[in-house]
Amino acid sequence: MAGENKISLESKAPEGDKQEKVQKEAKTEEVVKEKTKEKTDSEMKKGSKSEDSEMKKGSKSEDSESQAPADYKKKEKKERIAVLSIYTTFNNTIINITDLAGNTIAKFTGGQSTKQNRLKANPTVAMFIAQKVAEEAKDNGITGFYVKIRAGTGQNNPGPGAHAAIKSLTRAGFKIISIMDSTRIARGGPKKKGGRRGRRV
Repeated sequence: MAGENKISLESKAPEGDKQEKVQKEAKTEEVVKEKTKEKTDSEMKKGSKSEDSEMKKGSKSEDSESQAPADYKKKEKKERIAVLSIYTTFNNTIINITDLAGNTIAKFTGGQSTKQNRLKANPTVAMFIAQKVAEEAKDNGITGFYVKIRAGTGQNNPGPGAHAAIKSLTRAGFKIISIMDSTRIARGGPKKKGGRRGRRV
């Protein structure tokens, strides 16, 4: 009987060791599987991040490409500059638009806006003339002016319509680059009337 018990114990011992080995192997397999899952998850996250970054870069490049034509179109808009000659006296106001070569584009006078001679030099009439000038300039694509003001020969100051005309043009959105006074000044000139001893009163 004693011999049989020893045999049974020896036969049971290897079976317990086998079960422990199987359990250890199963645990190691689970650990390996978990590690492989973590690696695959990390790789997937990295891949998704790289894809997102590439998508962002692509969208930025597309945005830059889409913005480039708009900027190019903005640069294509060229300013057309003209010369605005204003002849103002105390009797009339005449505005003439010419290109830089001197070719006349349009001409407007105070008599086109009023029938009364006494109102031709009025500032309000000059504003109406400037409105007509603005419409004609916009039709021709003009965006700015070199302004030349001329008063009557020998007058110290221009007429009352010059300031009103320039002010209304600036309100209409035109760029005034420069204002020049081109009034003619007599240097000597012809002989004054009155004779040698002057005018007798």
